Amino acid sequence: MIKRLFDLFFAGMGLILLAPLWLLVAFWIKYDSPGPVFFRQERVGRFGTPFRIFKFRTMCLDAEAKGRQLTVGDDPRITRSGAFLRKYKLDELPQLLNVVKGEMSLVGPRPEVPRYISLYPDELREIVLSVRPGITDYASIEYKDENTILGQAEDPDRAYVEEILPVKIGYYVRYIMERSFWVDLKLILATLVAIAGKR
Repeated sequence: MIKRLFDLFFAGMGLILLAPLWLLVAFWIKYDSPGPVFFRQERVGRFGTPFRIFKFRTMCLDAEAKGRQLTVGDDPRITRSGAFLRKYKLDELPQLLNVVKGEMSLVGPRPEVPRYISLYPDELREIVLSVRPGITDYASIEYKDENTILGQAEDPDRAYVEEILPVKIGYYVRYIMERSFWVDLKLILATLVAIAGKR
């Protein structure tokens, strides 16, 4: 209950305070390339319930039909505005709407697409899906440059499934075992520091 109130308060404040930034980003996306401002994709939420995640669009129109689900290195589908938004994680801001709707939390395991959830070991899948997915967590901080890492792999899809995903799942379980108000606060601050470090 306390976590939900925490999420609602800070997500609501974020939506209000960042409204001018949202408008600037929306105008830039529309000016930069044809297509909608937002990108929506099916992800798996708490208890395995599917939902559609919000992001600012960072790729060309119909990008998923033109390539893999993973974004790898200097993906040619990424727009000019999209490259900036991705670098500073600004494309994730619309997920505050998912938090207000109760589909996500500020902190929690990152929501995956059904394809990758199906690869989780059964016992760990149940643990990970027992909480709301989040905008940030240990794995988000550790793999803040995941696209670059995958861009250096000979087979990005295989590298993600065999090398990165198992480590991420470990981080997800660790968060669930340790979660508390103070852990959430620490991870939010660590995320802001990690983003600021890219400037």
